[in-house]
Amino acid sequence: MAKEGRHILGKDGRTLPVLPPERDGRVWAKMVRVMFYTPGFMAILLLKTGEPASFGITVELLMLSSAAAAIGGLFVGSQSEGNGADHSSRVGIWSGALVLELLAVVPFLCAVPSLFHELAHSTLLHAKAPSAVDISLGASELLPAIAILPFMLYQLSGFGTMHYVIPKVANWIINIAVLGLIIASYVANRMGDYSWERHFVGLLVTLMALTVAYGVVRLKAMQVEYDTFSPQKEAK
Repeated sequence: MAKEGRHILGKDGRTLPVLPPERDGRVWAKMVRVMFYTPGFMAILLLKTGEPASFGITVELLMLSSAAAAIGGLFVGSQSEGNGADHSSRVGIWSGALVLELLAVVPFLCAVPSLFHELAHSTLLHAKAPSAVDISLGASELLPAIAILPFMLYQLSGFGTMHYVIPKVANWIINIAVLGLIIASYVANRMGDYSWERHFVGLLVTLMALTVAYGVVRLKAMQVEYDTFSPQKEAK
């Protein structure tokens, strides 16, 4: 895959697949560190509080986010364009980006609204004094959930890696499903219906895992097709 520019038509006249643009591996490596340590430390702090069942699925989401970031780092680290590079190594950063976007960031975004609500009302983290007045945070509890909106803009405006591996309609359907499942899991958490919260979260994680698996395989297949049918560069 030439960095100077990509061919549009292959040797046989067919249209070559549109691959994602070149990514800076150093930026994604830094993203791996952020997404590994931040959710991991938050999960450890929650475990140390010994809080009741409402923290359970939140801790699991944070640990998934942290573990997925480590796997994303493996993909990013496999990127190579030099001697010995193969089809898999040429899509390492894109594959790692897909893992980070869907299996690290999405679970983290799903965990944050419920996490804030749980911490704000925790009786173990801040015991109430006898004369204290219980002040409801009201709509301000939804402020952490606003982070979901720029992520949706990132995905639906063509910045996300998923934009290049699935049709536009499918991309919209998946992202709307992500938004709906995050909202549904948060509502279930607020209502104390932890069984339904687990169902919604389980469906969300399954959808993300299947999309990542398809995306990684599809990226490699697109790279194979591009390398096979793209015109050979003339020797200088």
